[in-house]
Amino acid sequence: MIEFNKTITFNLFLILKEQLTEFLFTLGGAGKVFSEVISGLLKLKIKYSEVVIQSKRFAYDSLPISLAIVGMTSTIIAMQLAPELAKQGGGDYTGTLSALVMIRELAVVMSGFAIISMVGSSFASEIASMAVTEQINAMKVLKVNPVEYLIIPRFLAGVLFMPVIFIISAAFGLVCAGYVSNWTADLSLLNYVTSLWHGLYIRDISIAILKASVFGGTIALISCSCGYYTTGGAKEVGIATTKAVVWSFLAIAIWDFIFASIFYL
Repeated sequence: MIEFNKTITFNLFLILKEQLTEFLFTLGGAGKVFSEVISGLLKLKIKYSEVVIQSKRFAYDSLPISLAIVGMTSTIIAMQLAPELAKQGGGDYTGTLSALVMIRELAVVMSGFAIISMVGSSFASEIASMAVTEQINAMKVLKVNPVEYLIIPRFLAGVLFMPVIFIISAAFGLVCAGYVSNWTADLSLLNYVTSLWHGLYIRDISIAILKASVFGGTIALISCSCGYYTTGGAKEVGIATTKAVVWSFLAIAIWDFIFASIFYL
């Protein structure tokens, strides 16, 4: 009989256990950093010039890729949704469904994924490079708090400007869906816009803005903490960047489930 510890099931269990342990360690590191961030914010230890720089990276530099991803996704969904609704006599509901999908889920989640790939990975690699080259230790020797100088500006940029990315991306996605619906199902733009207003609710927009803010802060915290606690050399910098991207994706999925359970269940 094959020993249990040599079976595929056992090996899969070990891999799952290892990944879960890494994720919990990442959450622990992010939680520790978050406590220091809150302490710094309460003491108003904010480097405003750095906040402006990181905000530009978060909002301006990542906007094109966010628009591209949200626009293409909304276009693909509208290409499949509008003709089927028109066949069933529900073409006038295309705008309503597009608004619900875009505002509640699509725009904020796709924007989050784009920002993780574009900004979160760069946060992790930059801070990890500073950690392995002893620059963070040098800052501590010079009595400069690395959390206040490196992480708080990035955290504030994520919390403040992820909602801006969401709003612009959602508007762009709805426009793309409208033109595609007009093209694929011969639905007039006037009917689409009229239907669109029936699917826009202040409650949904408010929840989505709050969700975007939480997503932005979470991406910044996980990415920065993965880099902050990196030790070793160039290989570990790559590992930290990969972990930041993977665990940020997972964290967004978990937060999305929590928001859906609280507000829509």
